[in-house]
This record gives sequence, structure tokens and C-alpha cells, in this order.
Amino acid sequence: MASRVHLAPLVLSLLWLIASPPLVSCHLRPPDTFSYHGGLLLTGKLDISILFYGPIGRTQKCVVRSFIKSLNHGGGTPKPRVTSWWDTVESYQSISSPDHSAPKIAVKVVSQITDRSYSLGKVITIDFIKSMVKTATAGKPPAGLVVIFTGKECAVASLCRGRCYDHGVIDNQPYLIVGNPEVECPGACAWPFFKSSYGPPGITLKPPNGNPVVDAILVNFAAGLAAAVTNPFMTGFSKPGPKSWPIEASTMCEGMFARGASPGNPGKVALDGKSGGAFNAYGLNGMKFLLPALWNPRTSSCWTPM
Repeated sequence: MASRVHLAPLVLSLLWLIASPPLVSCHLRPPDTFSYHGGLLLTGKLDISILFYGPIGRTQKCVVRSFIKSLNHGGGTPKPRVTSWWDTVESYQSISSPDHSAPKIAVKVVSQITDRSYSLGKVITIDFIKSMVKTATAGKPPAGLVVIFTGKECAVASLCRGRCYDHGVIDNQPYLIVGNPEVECPGACAWPFFKSSYGPPGITLKPPNGNPVVDAILVNFAAGLAAAVTNPFMTGFSKPGPKSWPIEASTMCEGMFARGASPGNPGKVALDGKSGGAFNAYGLNGMKFLLPALWNPRTSSCWTPM
């Protein structure tokens, strides 16, 4: 009799499970994937207004300007070229446009301002970024993107805490802000030129242009530029990430610079025969750059110049 008392509830429970609809479809959903969310991308003629906030050195300005010029001009440049990296950014248009075309995105700096005295202070929040965007565009030709570079004594809210750049929209104006990691977070935002503070110790590389901070800023600028172009209004290409930060074109492949990359290993980059500087792309006038890997929307895989 005792066995019957315990068996009956068991049989009833099994019958209920068989008759009930599966719960999986109600409570689980496919994992989020990197995809296009239907919004606008920055295309066609991309005019950039730059604000150098703080006493930014001549070397950084030169490297930034050379990189921007190299995006659209590769004639006579050895391979792999910066233009090939930019071609991958441009390829996102083939997914978003009705005719699946990917026309060239012509990038040009239309204005440049330097605020050497940190006129808004050295702790920058979103309210100050609004003022910076207005300063960069006041009395200037309309810009497709405002780019702000901050000096090493400046702390930018949200940067150095999982992000090395930030981008968004203020009054319908897309912007990108790139911090200087030298003081606050070289281990978080200047690897592989500084020892990493996270994950495997990894290896460090010599910078291609002789200054590890400047070349780290260039890596972050390139990553941010790719993100701002392919997801300017947060309705382009992305997938959900930590702390409500989207994972975008470059952060899908974070820490990768060449084939064979793995955590703590940037991959099989090239080394300059004289300086030993590491690079993966040639620019104009013999310039060399280390550029971050990008997510290739056509192959759904990470792409590197070499």
C-alpha cells in the first residue's frame, strides 16, 4: 500500500509533463548575434571636424592626419594597405543598402581646433562633450562626424572602464571621443604597446611610429571610427554587450591584429627592419600603422590586413 501512495503522484506528474507544452519556447530565445538593426550608416562624403582637447603633441596630430589621408589614397603604397582596412568598413553598406552596393566613403578633415588649456576642465562628462561638439562645429562647415581627442591629464566619463573610446549623437550630430590612456589606463587601453592589466600577460610590441601612447591612441581611434561609421545612431550594426555597451565592428574582434591572434597574442604582425616597430598596414608616404581587426559582415568572421 505504501508504494501505491508514492507512485500515484509520480504518475500524475509524468502525465502532466507529457500533456503540457514545452517550456523552452516560452523562456529561452536564440542568443543575440551581430546584425543590422535597420538604421542609417555614415556614407558618401564623410567630413570630419577635429577638436584636440589639451596640449596634444605634434606627433599625435601628424599620425592621426596621416591615417585619415591614407584611408582613401593607396596608389603606390605597398600591401597590405590602410585602404584595404577601410574597404572592409565600407563593405557594411552592401548589407544595409537596398541595392547591396558599397560605394566609397570619402573622408576629409574640414576643420581642426586645439584647446590647449582644458577650458572646460579635466573631468569630462556628457554635458561637457555637448559643449565640445558645439565648439568643434561653431562657424564651420557641416560635419558628418566630430572627433575629439583628449590630453593625458583629462579623465573622460566611461573611458578606461571597459572602453577606450566612446561615440554617440548630440543634437543629431554624430561624435567620437578618444581618450589618452598614458596616465589612467595604459594596461587597459594601450595594449599591445603596454603590458595588459587584464587576461593573460601577453606580449608587448614596439610602436610603428616610435611613440607607444600615440600609436595606442591611433588603434583606439581606428576602432572608434569603424564603430561610428557602421553604428552612428546606435541603430546600425551591433550586438548587445556588457553594461549596455554595444559590441560593434571592431570590438567583435578585440585584441586581434593579424592571423594567429589569441588572448594575449596580437597575431603575426610585421616588424619594421630598422625600428622593430610592429605594424599590419602601410599608409601614405611610408607611414606604418597597427590597425585593429574588423568583423567582416560578408563572411561573418574577423578580418585583419595580414
